[in-house]
Amino acid sequence: MSENKKLSRRDLIKLTATGAAAMGVNLIPGVKVFAQPAAQGESVTLRFQESPDNYTDIVNAFTELYPNVNIEFVSVEGVDHAEIASKILTQMAAGQPVNIGYAATEATQLYAGEGLALPLTQRALDDQEEMAEYFADVSPTLIEGMMYEGDLYQIPRDFNAAHIYFNKELLAEAGLEVPGAEWTKDDFDEYAAALTGLGSEGDSFGFGWTNRLWGSWTPWFFVNDTNLLTEERAPGGEAIWDTFYADEPLAEGRGGGWRWPAPQANNPAMVEALEYVISLTDRGYAPQAEIGGGSTLEGFFVSGKLGMSIAGGFWAGSLINQGLEPGSFEVQFWPEWKSQRHQFGTGGAWILNGGGGEDEAWEFLKFNTDPDVMLMIPWMASASTTPVRRSMNTAEYWGQTGLENWEVFYSALDDRPDTGPIPAPVFSIEMTNIYTRFTSLATSGEQTPQEALDGMQAELEALYARNA
Repeated sequence: MSENKKLSRRDLIKLTATGAAAMGVNLIPGVKVFAQPAAQGESVTLRFQESPDNYTDIVNAFTELYPNVNIEFVSVEGVDHAEIASKILTQMAAGQPVNIGYAATEATQLYAGEGLALPLTQRALDDQEEMAEYFADVSPTLIEGMMYEGDLYQIPRDFNAAHIYFNKELLAEAGLEVPGAEWTKDDFDEYAAALTGLGSEGDSFGFGWTNRLWGSWTPWFFVNDTNLLTEERAPGGEAIWDTFYADEPLAEGRGGGWRWPAPQANNPAMVEALEYVISLTDRGYAPQAEIGGGSTLEGFFVSGKLGMSIAGGFWAGSLINQGLEPGSFEVQFWPEWKSQRHQFGTGGAWILNGGGGEDEAWEFLKFNTDPDVMLMIPWMASASTTPVRRSMNTAEYWGQTGLENWEVFYSALDDRPDTGPIPAPVFSIEMTNIYTRFTSLATSGEQTPQEALDGMQAELEALYARNA
């Protein structure tokens, strides 16, 4: 389908509501519909957005406890979370909704804001005794990231903050050590230069990034003390904070989720950040950024042609799976510029509002908060993401990757209270498409950074106006 013929988010939502209504499902935004619990022995079928390769053992363990629940897998893949969300909406518009979905930050407010996701605050409060241990083990930063306008809509499972990975073989060739936590943008620039042109063929790049919302050049404008959109906290959330985080200093000042009330794509700090990352390619320190999930950069890194790259904990296990030896790479905080504010994305399960089987779906969500259950997921067990539970981030867990500096993953939350989520409002799919498209115009040289961000700002302002 060509770009100009793609369905808008609002078109998809309308179709989704129509398709759901045909199945007897009420998805009117703002109207909370709760199904009656299934009678003893009554069969309940839940469509679950996951791959059987990852979740068959967990589903089997759950259905032993709840034999009346049948869980069907719905596998959805995409180059990023925005594409996955688009596919989920398209399936729902066709009358094939999921009862239990998985969304990363990129789509949390999309599902919540359109009334598709069921608010979970009251269910968590009703099951306070069961849920208290989980919340105590999870940073309030992640919980707030799963809220929207005062309610909790997802139960976080894993997260990734943006860090810098180092190829230690190239570091050694350049005569460099892994920098300390307080390194700066100037230090980074020196590293990027020193790590360029090394390796057996002298063709390594010092740094690489990919064009998407998470990662990308987003960390650079975070540390340049700005953001693509203005930020504020929604009111509310006190029930969660007072119940589960009453004695947690990191919960002070939290609200009911994030708001991004206006675009500011072409402010001077944004332009400065994009000019800097473009200069890395112009100076030969970085390849031209591609749109996508970063598989090209992973190949460069594994083959010794990339000295540094953006990644979260998910890269550690993935690099091992790609053949790198444990201990052949290391990780560090993002370097300081005007600030050292880190960005993160988190993900977790959501329940379809009004789709039926909500009580059984909630039991399944609670079942998946157990650390032993989490470790039944193959990629979780292989340290290919960062678990949301502090207790799971241990030397044993990360030791399988050989990382010595693994504590930076959770420290980005616990020791840096200004760490914030990537900007992702209700219309995040359209926003992401605008963001990556104009970034490509700048990286290809078709427009200057200023021209690209002026165009980005104009389209974002129009997007906000349409969604006012």
